[in-house]
Order: sequence, then structure tokens, then C-alpha cells
Amino acid sequence: MNANATKQPFKRRPKRRVCYFTANKIELIDYKDTKTLSRFVTDRGKIVPKRNSGLTAKWQRKVAVAIKRARFMGLLPYSVEF
Repeated sequence: MNANATKQPFKRRPKRRVCYFTANKIELIDYKDTKTLSRFVTDRGKIVPKRNSGLTAKWQRKVAVAIKRARFMGLLPYSVEF
């Protein structure tokens, strides 16, 4: 059997995304800033997970709390209507 046939092809790991808040030197997340928060919400109204958003764990927690506060205040929808 050919030795090259058994080897797995090399898969390049994707580049790690830089945290949006640390890159832009943002120190505070405001729940009233719906434009920024809507970046981290899907079109279905779900909060985007950390692995997709590229945020650090610290900022992901802060974003989740801010989104939940904005939803409670009626600034962001819980879900979309069909």
C-alpha cells in the first residue's frame, strides 16, 4: 500500500478572530446601544456563541447580559415574527 494514501491531508487551522471590544478599545457595553448589540444576535434573535463571534469569555458574558437587559427593556426583540 502506498504510504501517501494513508496520510491525512493537512488542514490549516483558521485564524483566530480578534475580540471586537479589545480591538476597538471599548471599555463598557451599554444595553441601550442596540446597533452594537445587534452584531451579536442572529437574524432569528439568538445570541451568537463565543466561537462564532470571536469574543473573549469576559466580553461574551458582558454582551449576553447587555442583550438580555435590552430585551427586557424592549429595545431588542426576543424573537422575530414570521
